[in-house]
Amino acid sequence: MVIAFNGRFLINDKLEGIGYFTREVIRELTQKYPDNKYYIIYDRPFKKPEIEGANIKHLVLSPPARHPLLWKFWFDLKIPSLLKKIKADVFVSMDGFASLTTKVPQCIVVHDLGYLHYPQGYFKSHLFFYNRYTPKFLSKAASIVTVSQFSKADILNNYSISPEKINVVYCAANNIFKPLPFEDKIAIKQQYTQSREYFIYAGSIHPRKNLINLLKAFSIFKKRQRSNWKLVLAGRYGWKNDEFHNLLSSYKYKEDVVVTGYIAEEQMAKLIAASYALVYPSHFEGFGIPVLEAMQSEVPVLTSENSSMQEIAEDAALFFDPVDIADIADKMMLIYKDEDLRQKLIEKGKLIASKYSWSRTADLLWESIEKAAATRL
Repeated sequence: MVIAFNGRFLINDKLEGIGYFTREVIRELTQKYPDNKYYIIYDRPFKKPEIEGANIKHLVLSPPARHPLLWKFWFDLKIPSLLKKIKADVFVSMDGFASLTTKVPQCIVVHDLGYLHYPQGYFKSHLFFYNRYTPKFLSKAASIVTVSQFSKADILNNYSISPEKINVVYCAANNIFKPLPFEDKIAIKQQYTQSREYFIYAGSIHPRKNLINLLKAFSIFKKRQRSNWKLVLAGRYGWKNDEFHNLLSSYKYKEDVVVTGYIAEEQMAKLIAASYALVYPSHFEGFGIPVLEAMQSEVPVLTSENSSMQEIAEDAALFFDPVDIADIADKMMLIYKDEDLRQKLIEKGKLIASKYSWSRTADLLWESIEKAAATRL
């Protein structure tokens, strides 16, 4: 079988959620099913492939598809001719987009429907594109993959799709997320927080991630506890962050907030593992990989209720209402004061994290790829 992957998010030195998902599942699939021929299609040149193997070919298909007009051009004009040329049996698109003009069966991965629930976090042109074309992508796809039961239910609640068409594959944490020796924790704290304990948020700085409320909750924590602890925000700046910048510039505890910018995965793993607790206050996620990354690193998790994180973390996290600043602060103070609770959450988290692996994800995704391939005329 000839399988083509949309590799637009495999960007050297800038990998994030979809990029990590793409890299890990392709690595697993190409090793588990070596008799197939695999093509990874990029929309821009790359320094070095994130995935290599004798059964993998890398193709760059210009122009870079980074805004709606070029998304449409790339997927509906460029992709079909390339799929025909390489005689692809299936096109697997990891970012939820599909080609509406190709006859090749498609398996698309829809991570979440965030644009429906948090539209203020999107540019108007992007929002228009998602609203107009997502239902068409879902209809066109031969099979659909998503990363949690929460997201599957969300798709079914908002679009007329057969439940049998959607498979849940879940995500996982990379093996580099693991506990750190005590000496290494000390070194990380010296490097980032002047040797002080810290809460960590891991992910992009974007309105949907709810970092305004996290800063306000941290302010309550600082006032009540009179603690010298810091808050580390580890991730790149996204878009629509004027409110965040304005708040941070006049923030009373500005010196206790560390904004790292984008950092490599290896360093992120160390930053999480050296932290006292992960605080992940996102308004909406399809999965929330940092929750698993922290649990696998033996770090307790505080995160939002009524989203996919509650499904994934089960009883191994402290949950708060993401719009209730006092509730976020209360959970931060609770984990600060109660060491026994912290240890219980760490032990429960280790068990939860052990349930997930990229090998399992790849096996489940393979079922959807085969489902799509079976529809080929």
